[in-house]
This record gives sequence, C-alpha cells and structure tokens, in this order.
Amino acid sequence: MDVNGFAEFDFGDARRNDPAAVVDVSPASLGDVAAIISIEQQSRPSQPGPAALDAAVRDPERYVAVASVNGEVVGWGKTHFWDYDDGPAPSGHYLGGVTVLSAWRRRGVGAALTTARLQWIWARAADAWYVVNARNLVSIELHRRWNFTEVARGPTFHTTTFTGGVGLLMRAAPADSGAAYGQVPRQEPPTAGG
Repeated sequence: MDVNGFAEFDFGDARRNDPAAVVDVSPASLGDVAAIISIEQQSRPSQPGPAALDAAVRDPERYVAVASVNGEVVGWGKTHFWDYDDGPAPSGHYLGGVTVLSAWRRRGVGAALTTARLQWIWARAADAWYVVNARNLVSIELHRRWNFTEVARGPTFHTTTFTGGVGLLMRAAPADSGAAYGQVPRQEPPTAGG
C-alpha cells in the first residue's frame, strides 16, 4: 500500500500474468462473505460490514464476484447500479472496487474479476462506467485494456469522494474493448438464496 492508500504501482512487476495461476471467477454467495471480509481486513483499514456485503450479494441489480485459485478465495469485486444521474455521471451500471490479496496481485486476478463484471454489465447495458481517484495508477492501468475513456473529472461522483479532490469518470462499451471482452466465460449472478 502506498501513502495514498492505493496498491503500489510498478510497471516492471515480473509476476504480471503468471501463467501458472489458474483463476476461477464465480458469483459470490452468502458463504463467501467471511472470505471477502478477511481479504478486506488484510488489505485496507476500513472494510464493508457483513450486512452490507450480504445485501450486495442478494441485490439483483448488482454483481459480486469472487476469484479463487486452487479453491482459495484470493480476491473479489463488485458492481453498483445508480438509478439517477449525478451531474456528468449518468444512471447505470458501474464497476465497484476490486481487492486482491497482496500475494496474488499482478497475476491476472484483478483482470479476471474485471472481465467477469464487465460481461455481467454488458449483458444488461450498452455502457459500463467506473470512477477512480486520479492518483490510483494501478486501477487506471488495469482498466486500460478495456479502453475505458475519461468522460469527466470532479471531486465526487455518485457518493464517491476522492482523496486529493480529483476523480475520473470513465466509460467503456463492448465495441470499444475488442477481444478483451471474451477472456472469461460469462458469469450469472447469484440467486436471492445465495
């Protein structure tokens, strides 16, 4: 973690896309909430509570995914749905955060989680949106492969405020993203019963 609270960014990290790491991405179930909380506790000082995660897993307008390697949950990601516009940020489906255990970063886990979430969004909407702190270079680089383009800059979008005061509103569509869209099989959201 760097001084900004984001994962450290290193262009030359040799672990990137480790071919030995076979990542399985699946919809999160209520049984995955404890593993998600454990990942958050190991990765950042503030974590979502079990009730918030339970609600996200059950919400049909959202997709929560877990990434496993050899049966161990090593990362997770989510989407958000906003049913109203907020300045330049339109209503729609947004990528939420991705957290990957530090030992598994730069091995394709974040990319697999992002591909699965984008497929879920693009099955429902023409555009996928995401907001990011302008200083979060790891996230910006991760999303570059799907050709996310900047739409606006601002201090806040849909309840997200940004350390340092500048966030980016980014947009991508399947046609913009080319072959990156098909890297992970389509994942269906969990049923309400988990």
